[in-house]
Amino acid sequence: MTLEQLRVFVAVAECEHVTRAARQLNLTQSATSAAVAALEERHGVKLFDRIGRRIALTAAGRAFLGEAKAVLARALAAERALGDLAGLKTGELVLAASQTIGSYWLPLRIVQFRALYPGLTIKLRIGNTLRVAALAGGGEVDLGFVEGEVADPSLIVEPIAWDELLIVAAPKERGVLDGLDASGLTAAPWVARERGSGTREAFEAALTAFGVDASMRNIALELPSNEAIRAAVEAGAGLAVMSRLVVSASIKAGSLIASPLTLPRRRFFLLRHKERYESQAALAFVRTIENYDEGAGESLPVTP
Repeated sequence: MTLEQLRVFVAVAECEHVTRAARQLNLTQSATSAAVAALEERHGVKLFDRIGRRIALTAAGRAFLGEAKAVLARALAAERALGDLAGLKTGELVLAASQTIGSYWLPLRIVQFRALYPGLTIKLRIGNTLRVAALAGGGEVDLGFVEGEVADPSLIVEPIAWDELLIVAAPKERGVLDGLDASGLTAAPWVARERGSGTREAFEAALTAFGVDASMRNIALELPSNEAIRAAVEAGAGLAVMSRLVVSASIKAGSLIASPLTLPRRRFFLLRHKERYESQAALAFVRTIENYDEGAGESLPVTP
């Protein structure tokens, strides 16, 4: 059994699809299938059931998944320790971030970090807040960054920045935006993210702040990414609550307009596992964020 076989097995288990796992691992489909087959043959156990074009973990596969992830986490910790011995000249830093942070807030900070430590490799995984919390809680990443509240006893959760939220719509909806009140917020068609996303939580919290029962909102579309929501709203699908980081370019270009209603700001949070070895690279990355040069890009202060 090799670490590469374990990595392939975990990727296939999470994707529930060999082709998607191969793409994620940058391997061929045949190499991915061969790694799983070799693992099954070597130990005489069936890890997956093939159901049409998809696959599903067997009972043995489900039991083995947790062990495989634990082994990979320990191997990653060992790599971090060696990286520390190299004085941040080599090594790898694995991050996970929810969509707004990962696509709009974090990249400039990663660039600044890379300028300081060019020998380090940075890998970023992007998902919704629920997914990032699961990765951090499972010890699969060095640091997690999320937009929503996380209650996991295995994690240290720290506020790292503030984010400004706006209600936006296409220019033809200016009359709706200018006259928004509690009844309008309920009746308006909304474009929202899926459950488990920090933006969805912010959307519901924003309505609650105006005395609107979030369960009464009219969700016209539920879409899986900020980019899809922005495009739908620009096309006139309805209103959305989005981060200024996501919509500032569209507002400047005139394809979106913002409501004059002021929404409560939300926090961005840093997630660290309480028992995971914290590498010097992870500590240096947090320092880089705390000392981020505001002139390098748009940022919000940690304190109001």
